[in-house]
Amino acid sequence: MSRQIKLIWDFRGPGAAKTAEHHEIHLKEYIEIEKLPITITGFKIINEMYAIAFIVVTDEIMIQVRDALKPHRGELFE
Repeated sequence: MSRQIKLIWDFRGPGAAKTAEHHEIHLKEYIEIEKLPITITGFKIINEMYAIAFIVVTDEIMIQVRDALKPHRGELFE
Protein backbone atom coordinates (compact mmCIF):
# COMPACT_ATOMS: atom_id res chain seq x y z
CA MET A 1 0.00 0.00 0.00
CA SER A 2 1.43 3.37 -0.95
CA ARG A 3 1.63 6.27 1.44
CA GLN A 4 -0.66 9.24 1.19
CA ILE A 5 0.99 12.64 1.35
CA LYS A 6 -0.81 15.90 2.13
CA LEU A 7 0.66 18.77 0.10
CA ILE A 8 -0.08 22.09 1.79
CA TRP A 9 -0.19 25.75 0.76
CA ASP A 10 -0.12 28.32 3.59
CA PHE A 11 -1.95 31.64 3.36
CA ARG A 12 -1.59 34.44 5.88
CA GLY A 13 -3.23 37.80 6.42
CA PRO A 14 -6.78 39.12 6.62
CA GLY A 15 -7.73 37.50 3.29
CA ALA A 16 -6.20 34.11 4.06
CA ALA A 17 -9.50 32.21 4.36
CA LYS A 18 -10.85 33.41 1.01
CA THR A 19 -7.50 32.84 -0.69
CA ALA A 20 -7.27 29.26 0.61
CA GLU A 21 -10.86 28.56 -0.42
CA HIS A 22 -10.17 29.92 -3.92
CA HIS A 23 -6.90 27.97 -4.18
CA GLU A 24 -8.82 24.73 -3.64
CA ILE A 25 -10.82 25.52 -6.79
CA HIS A 26 -7.59 25.66 -8.78
CA LEU A 27 -6.38 22.40 -7.23
CA LYS A 28 -9.59 20.70 -8.39
CA GLU A 29 -9.15 22.19 -11.88
CA TYR A 30 -5.61 20.80 -12.03
CA ILE A 31 -6.86 17.33 -11.03
CA GLU A 32 -9.47 17.43 -13.77
CA ILE A 33 -7.10 18.72 -16.46
CA GLU A 34 -4.41 16.14 -15.64
CA LYS A 35 -6.99 13.36 -15.08
CA LEU A 36 -5.40 12.38 -11.76
CA PRO A 37 -6.86 9.79 -9.36
CA ILE A 38 -7.10 12.29 -6.50
CA THR A 39 -10.23 12.59 -4.40
CA ILE A 40 -9.11 14.52 -1.31
CA THR A 41 -8.69 18.29 -1.45
CA GLY A 42 -9.73 20.99 0.93
CA PHE A 43 -9.02 24.12 2.86
CA LYS A 44 -8.94 24.78 6.58
CA ILE A 45 -9.17 28.05 8.44
CA ILE A 46 -6.70 27.90 11.33
CA ASN A 47 -7.51 31.38 12.67
CA GLU A 48 -8.58 34.76 11.26
CA MET A 49 -5.10 35.42 9.87
CA TYR A 50 -4.01 31.93 8.75
CA ALA A 51 -5.54 29.30 6.47
CA ILE A 52 -4.32 26.38 4.38
CA ALA A 53 -5.34 24.66 1.17
CA PHE A 54 -4.33 21.06 0.60
CA ILE A 55 -4.37 18.09 -1.74
CA VAL A 56 -3.70 14.46 -0.79
CA VAL A 57 -1.63 12.44 -3.26
CA THR A 58 0.05 9.04 -3.31
CA ASP A 59 3.80 8.42 -3.53
CA GLU A 60 3.47 7.55 -7.21
CA ILE A 61 2.25 10.98 -8.30
CA MET A 62 3.68 13.15 -5.53
CA ILE A 63 6.72 14.36 -7.47
CA GLN A 64 4.65 15.24 -10.55
CA VAL A 65 2.17 17.26 -8.50
CA ARG A 66 4.86 18.83 -6.30
CA ASP A 67 6.91 20.01 -9.27
CA ALA A 68 3.87 21.39 -11.10
CA LEU A 69 2.11 23.11 -8.19
CA LYS A 70 4.96 24.06 -5.80
CA PRO A 71 3.33 23.46 -2.40
CA HIS A 72 4.84 25.18 0.63
CA ARG A 73 5.17 21.95 2.59
CA GLY A 74 3.98 18.38 2.90
CA GLU A 75 3.20 15.82 5.58
CA LEU A 76 2.04 12.23 5.81
CA PHE A 77 -1.74 11.92 5.69
CA GLU A 78 -3.48 9.46 7.97
